[in-house]
Amino acid sequence: MELSKLNELDLSNVGEWPTPIKAVVILIACIGLAVAVYYLDTESQLTRLDQERATEVDLRQSFETKQRKAANLEAYRQQLEEMKESFGAMLRQLPDKTEVAALLVDVSQTGLAAGLEFQLFQPQGEQSKDFYAELPIDVRVTGRYHDFGRFISGLAALPRIVTIHDVKIGSTAGETGADGAKLALQATVKTYRYLDEAAAK
Repeated sequence: MELSKLNELDLSNVGEWPTPIKAVVILIACIGLAVAVYYLDTESQLTRLDQERATEVDLRQSFETKQRKAANLEAYRQQLEEMKESFGAMLRQLPDKTEVAALLVDVSQTGLAAGLEFQLFQPQGEQSKDFYAELPIDVRVTGRYHDFGRFISGLAALPRIVTIHDVKIGSTAGETGADGAKLALQATVKTYRYLDEAAAK
């Protein structure tokens, strides 16, 4: 078919066009329709499909994590009970208000039993925390190095929780004991007491 005959085609009488031209026009129309459908509908669906696939991966990981937790639920419950018992045991190591005075006596007697001489034993103001109160005591004692070790071991052996902080050891001004030079230990000893719900609020 000659190209010059393309100019002679009558748009109002498409049925009379030669078959090859009709086939080309139909092909172009189909391609145009496919491109329009892709951009107007299919592209957004493909984007949503990718998003749903990513969501599926996240949900699958979440499901597997929850499934593992559900499989170990009984072990978690048992562990929670053990933690509650352990926490209760620790709370019982915190004195209530009436026992703090006796605990202060225990701390001072522990130092004396270790062979230390108290230069300072000064309880500070009580500081409230979440469910407990902290009572710091500034202490300054003199004695031998191994006496300090016995004192700290004695504090650790007390039935209640006692911690020691900000320890500074130095020499005293030329004092000597029967078996060598005395040292001075300055520290903050902290004892704790449990706050009941009313006191904690």
